[in-house]
Amino acid sequence: MEPQQRSPLLEVKGNVELKRPLAKATSRLPLSGRRLKRGPDQMEEALEPEKKRTRGLGTRVTTTHPRAAALNSAPQTQSQTAVPKPPRKPAPRCSTAVAPATAAPPMVGGKKPKRPAWDLKGQLCDLNAELKCCRERKQVLDQENQQLRDQLREAQQQASALGAERRTLEEELTRVRARAEQGQRELGNLSARVLELEERLGTQEGLVQELQKEQLRLQEERRGLAARLGEQERRLQTSEASLSDSQEEVASLRQKAAAREAVLAEREDRLHGLEMERRRLHNQLQELKGNIRVFCRVRPVLPGESTPSPGFLQFPSGPCGPSDPPTRLSLTRSDERRGTLSGAPAAPTRHDFSFDRVFPPGSGQDEVFEEISVLVQSALDGYPVCIFAYGQTGSGKTFTMEGGPGGDPQVEGLTPRALRHLFSVAQELSGQGWTYSFVASYVEIYNETVRDLLATGTRKGQGGECEIRRAGPGSEELTVTNARYVPVSCEREVEALLHLARQNRAVARTAQNERSSRSHSVFQLQISGEHAGRGLQCVAPLSLVDLAGSERLDPGLALGPGERERLRETQAINSSLSTLGLVIMALSNKEAHVPYRNSKLTYLLQNSLGGSAKMLMFVNISPLEENVSESLNSLRFASKVNQCVIGTAQANKK
Repeated sequence: MEPQQRSPLLEVKGNVELKRPLAKATSRLPLSGRRLKRGPDQMEEALEPEKKRTRGLGTRVTTTHPRAAALNSAPQTQSQTAVPKPPRKPAPRCSTAVAPATAAPPMVGGKKPKRPAWDLKGQLCDLNAELKCCRERKQVLDQENQQLRDQLREAQQQASALGAERRTLEEELTRVRARAEQGQRELGNLSARVLELEERLGTQEGLVQELQKEQLRLQEERRGLAARLGEQERRLQTSEASLSDSQEEVASLRQKAAAREAVLAEREDRLHGLEMERRRLHNQLQELKGNIRVFCRVRPVLPGESTPSPGFLQFPSGPCGPSDPPTRLSLTRSDERRGTLSGAPAAPTRHDFSFDRVFPPGSGQDEVFEEISVLVQSALDGYPVCIFAYGQTGSGKTFTMEGGPGGDPQVEGLTPRALRHLFSVAQELSGQGWTYSFVASYVEIYNETVRDLLATGTRKGQGGECEIRRAGPGSEELTVTNARYVPVSCEREVEALLHLARQNRAVARTAQNERSSRSHSVFQLQISGEHAGRGLQCVAPLSLVDLAGSERLDPGLALGPGERERLRETQAINSSLSTLGLVIMALSNKEAHVPYRNSKLTYLLQNSLGGSAKMLMFVNISPLEENVSESLNSLRFASKVNQCVIGTAQANKK
């Protein structure tokens, strides 16, 4: 099929649309010469002669055809964005020989008259003529546009060259300015340096003058020193003569000092020997008194308590008369429930007991400590020492061991007094070359559970974490895991520990005591001594034990939750006290097996109860007749312990 032919009217419309942007568009490209300064209006005026020349070549054709009016009224925006299409086929030229009916009308007043509407051929010829003029005008405009583009390219090349040259000049200007600034700074530095050198020069000149003055003064001083030197040389000769005499005297004094050092060493050896002899005799004296000793102490009647009947407690005099400290105690018991056949009350029963020492109710704390101070001394000599208080609830055990409240020195207990005595004696022995260190621990055994009384913060009451273990494989030393071991060096540190332990100890209200200790408290002081000059060492523990109070509960008494808890506590206390008695009996009978592990108390005190230890038991009893049954039980238990004999103690020396 042949390609469809474009209508001449459409081709004219495309040419007209292409003509409009070329005639009215403004170029923004830089132009050279006067053309660079022309605007769109000036360009239009410059092209106006060309238009006139082009228009004179042909005859303008006007028509009132509606399609031509639509073409002329197209919006400018569409004409500017329309892209001209190349003509597919040139329009046929209008022939000059036309039919008479279609001939061009005559000119009226120099203007072409309008062709009638039916003269389509004439209108087409006019349009073709106008299209030719437009094409010629387009060629002229294309040539001028190409010239403008060439001029624009040349202007851009010139602008690029000028820009590069401008940048080069700016860089050079920057470098010149930087060099100028650097020169200014160097000039300022040099000026400051010159001022500084001038100041230094002035200073140096002043210093030179001072040095010259000093030189003159030193010359004068040198002459004076030369004179003094001569005098000193003469005195030196005299001193040398005196020195020779002094050297002879020093040699004589050294001989005397060596003799005195020998005497001093001999006396030190003798003093050491006497100290060793004192320790041996002291230990022998303690052995003669017994490695297991029992003291009985009767507490006084407290305010509000009934006074016992005369003859209830008696303290017979010793073998040497009233001046001899008492060692016997008599307790008279009358039972109204017992009677004879005739109905008369039975005669009172008298129970006699004998101990190493008996302290009546009027005995003070200082008197009690004076009796045990020699035993505490043995701990410094390297012997394990154990002192514990035994008795019923409310018999004064805690008062004996710890003392009364308020910090009164008169009622201070055995524990603070013993520690003060140890620190004092250790200070005295330091003059003989001994050095001691002390490490304290304080635990309680409550219902067969070990608790640390020195625990602070979140560790309070965590007794389940404390266990009794060997210090190491093959070691005989026992330690309590997770318990605090605090080094102490003075009495004030010990008082702080005792105060903390009193706050943490388990107590409860019982039928016999408003505030009864329901646990065994064990204060242990590990003592380590060393004599560096002779290579001697001794290690021994001092154990001070406040046993829990024993109290029998009535089996027929209805027990509530609190009473059942007290019953479990009493059962645990009585069980551990029974184990303590069995251990002491086994040691006395030299049995092969000693049941230390039957109780946490005896297991912890194992090294303080054996044959190499010295043990002292306080049996505390109440002076009230209502507690006579408990008092008799305590006295009978103490009598059994007092009859036990343990082998000779050995000091832990290395």
